[in-house]
Amino acid sequence: MVEIAKALSYKSRILIMDEPTAALNDAEVATLHDLIRNFTNEHTGVIYISHRMDELKAISNRISVIRDGAYIDTVDTESTTMREVINLMVGREISGNQRPASHTPSDEVVLKVSGLETKGFLRDINFELHRGEILGFAGLMGAGRTEIARAIVGADRISAGTIELKGSEVSIGNPAIAASLGVGYLSEDRKHLGLLLERDVKDNIALSSLKMFSRMGVINDKAMKSTAATYIDKLRIKTPSSAQTAKNLSGGNQQKIVIAKWLVKDCEILIFDEPTRGIDVGAKEEIYTLLNDLVAQGKSIIMISSELPEVLRLSHRIAVMSEGRLTGFLSNAEASQENIMELATQNTTGAVLTPLPASSAQRSTS
Repeated sequence: MVEIAKALSYKSRILIMDEPTAALNDAEVATLHDLIRNFTNEHTGVIYISHRMDELKAISNRISVIRDGAYIDTVDTESTTMREVINLMVGREISGNQRPASHTPSDEVVLKVSGLETKGFLRDINFELHRGEILGFAGLMGAGRTEIARAIVGADRISAGTIELKGSEVSIGNPAIAASLGVGYLSEDRKHLGLLLERDVKDNIALSSLKMFSRMGVINDKAMKSTAATYIDKLRIKTPSSAQTAKNLSGGNQQKIVIAKWLVKDCEILIFDEPTRGIDVGAKEEIYTLLNDLVAQGKSIIMISSELPEVLRLSHRIAVMSEGRLTGFLSNAEASQENIMELATQNTTGAVLTPLPASSAQRSTS
């Protein structure tokens, strides 16, 4: 609110607001919108950047859509539905054959999350993960997808709720405990949280399973080399040898090393956060094949991705988040980019936003 007051104090003719309500509560949002209405006249205007559809409907006269760095279109807010805006945001349909493999998940529940909350953000998170299933998590940046993953593996402390593995409630205080219980977490930031970049491929592959390769504190280097060679071949990791330093490999091969690390640990539940971020198309296809192979073997996967085509292609079910809450679940058969985006842009607070008066329709706000 101080930032907004500072901007208004300049007596500007044009205000550019980039996600101005991200840190505001409902009353503050209403105050901001009143300020904008009072600010705009025949001499002034506001560019209001937001992913919240209800706010755009309430405050704007026109909506411009930008996708993948390119201008798409500008529409009149009063005569346009938010569904039409979402269609412009998505802009494309993925082909019908880009859907999960024919493998059908089991009815067995391997992970159950009930009433999960974290202080100040996640609220009343409830879902189940079945054996042999890829459960996709979709949502806009900041919706809480990564926070769910971190809460499950104990990287973030939970303030309420329970986690059950195969019907038994567990207490997971940190990621090491999660790994010992068969839950592996592949962070979205592989360079800082998934790898030791200055160590070699062999060391990174064995990183989560060092007890397997040591006796009385002495590492069995020969066993580590043998295991690394197995997974280098299995995952087709392109490296001169297992002695190559991890930082010298491409992003796709680094990601494969992180996956190998958890495969050696033999985790039954794997949480992939942005599994293909920053890797080329060829490496993506290999990761997709690998994930499908894992669930066919009975592993269970939570996959968090910002790429809707990726979520649709891999997930058997899709959980959609907005503002720290789950706003809905979709089977892959009923899911589309448009209805995922509708759930992802849903206001979860229950606030009712007042539309711009009709008399303001000719103002220059956008």
